[in-house]
Amino acid sequence: MSGRIHVIGAGLAGLSAALSLTEAGHAVTVYEAGPVAGGRCRSYLDRELGIRVDNGNHLLLSGNRDAMRFLETIGADQSLAGPGEPAFPFMDLASGARWTLRPNRGRLPWWIFSRARRVPGTRAADYLKLLSLPRLTDDRTVAAMLPPGALYERLIEPLAIAALNTRPEVGLARLLGAVVRETLMRGGAACIPCFPRQGLSESLIDPALAWLEARGTQVLFGRRIAALDVVAGRVAALRTADGTVALDPADRVVLAVPPWVASALLPGLTAPDAFEAIVNVHYRLDFSPTAAGFVGLIGGMAEWVFEKPGHASVTISAANRIVDMPSDIIAQKIWPEVSAALQLTEPMPRWRVVKEKRATFAATAEQDRRRPGPRTALGNLFLAGDWVATGLPATIEGAIRSGRNAAEMLLAT
Repeated sequence: MSGRIHVIGAGLAGLSAALSLTEAGHAVTVYEAGPVAGGRCRSYLDRELGIRVDNGNHLLLSGNRDAMRFLETIGADQSLAGPGEPAFPFMDLASGARWTLRPNRGRLPWWIFSRARRVPGTRAADYLKLLSLPRLTDDRTVAAMLPPGALYERLIEPLAIAALNTRPEVGLARLLGAVVRETLMRGGAACIPCFPRQGLSESLIDPALAWLEARGTQVLFGRRIAALDVVAGRVAALRTADGTVALDPADRVVLAVPPWVASALLPGLTAPDAFEAIVNVHYRLDFSPTAAGFVGLIGGMAEWVFEKPGHASVTISAANRIVDMPSDIIAQKIWPEVSAALQLTEPMPRWRVVKEKRATFAATAEQDRRRPGPRTALGNLFLAGDWVATGLPATIEGAIRSGRNAAEMLLAT
C-alpha cells in the first residue's frame, strides 16, 4: 500500500502538489484552514463595488512552463487573455511618452536593433548587459549589477520590482536572472504576456478544484492544522480543532502553508522571516479594455494598471513604504496615474484598496539563504510554497513549481 498523502494548504503550491500526486495515482486529502482555496491567488465578490475582483494582480508569461502545464492539465489554458504577442505597453508619467516593448519571437534578439521595438533612449549595446544576469551565482543586488540609465529606469527597475516584489537596491539579482533566463533569453515566444480573462479563481483555482474532486481527491475547508504529532522522526498525526487525524505508517504529508505558519508547526525550521507588502487598488469603471489589457507605468507610485471587467486594477509592489498609509489617501494619489494611463477625464469613481502586508518574502540575499528545500528532517514530511527554494522569486510560477517539486521528491522517496 502506498498510503494516503495529506496536503496541508490549498493555495497554488498545495493545489499543484495535489495535482501531481493525484496524477500519479495516489490517494490525496487537502486540508484548507479557510473557507475557500487559492490563498493569495483568488477572486471574490466585492460587495461595495458590486463586482468580482482579484486579491492581487498577476501577469503570466508564456515561458512560465510550470504554470502553463498546470493550466493545460486542469483544462483552463484557454481562459487567459492578453495581446497574443510579445508586447509590453509602457507610459512615462513625467513626460507623457508612450512606447511598446516588442521582442521578436525567435531566440536571436534582432529586436534590440530596432528603435521602434526597444526602450526609448536606449542603444542595442545597452542590452548586452542583460546577458550576465542569468549566469549569476553571487549575492549582488539588481542595482549593483546593472548601471543606471534609460534601460534600467524604463525596463529593469519595473521588471525587478514586479518579479521580486523587492526594491532593486536590495533585491537579489540572481533571482531576477532566473526569470530572465526562462523568458527573455528564450526569445519573444516565451515572453507573451497573459492574465485571467475573468479572474484568478476562474482560471487557476476553480478548475483545479474541479479536476481534483473529479478524480476522488478530498478537499476539506475550514480544517486548520493546529499541530503535528511527531513520533520517531515522522509525522504520526495531524491535530485539528475537530480532533486528531492519525496517519498510517505509509502516509505522507506535504506542508504548503505560509512560512510563518510552517515555522509555528515545525519549531526550529529555518524559513524567510522578512516580508514585502503589495497594495492593489480597484476602481469601478465601465470602459472598453484595450487589446493589450494592461500598461506599465514609469515614474509614479503605481507600476501596472490592468483593465478588467468592470474595473481598473492597479498594483504597487515592494509596498512596505506605503502599506500603512490610509486607504483613501492611496486611492486619491493613484487615481491621476490611472487617468493618465487610460486617458480618462472623469472624477475618481468608487474604489477599493487591498493590502497584503506579507505578500512575499523579501527577495534579498539574506532571506534567500533562509529558504529550505522540499525535504525535511522528518521522513514523511515535505515542504511547498513560493518561499521554498526553487531558484525563482515568489511568483505564481515559483509557487506551482514548488508544489511539483515537493510531489516529485515525495514520489522519489
